[in-house]
Amino acid sequence: MDELKWRDTQEIAIQLYDAHPDVDPRYLRFTDLHAWVMELDGFNDDPNKSNEKILEAIQLAWMAEAE
Repeated sequence: MDELKWRDTQEIAIQLYDAHPDVDPRYLRFTDLHAWVMELDGFNDDPNKSNEKILEAIQLAWMAEAE
């Protein structure tokens, strides 16, 4: 896959699920979620392009992945 951007919510969620299998994303603070996304291999986007709507979409996709 090419480098990840904030718009790649589904792929980000899959990678977060794989990287943090014991975390329940329902209880994750957006500040922590933002930091974890920034740490993903292949993620290369402006940290300031993130917003609550994007982080919520990632969180929801991660919750679906965890089910």
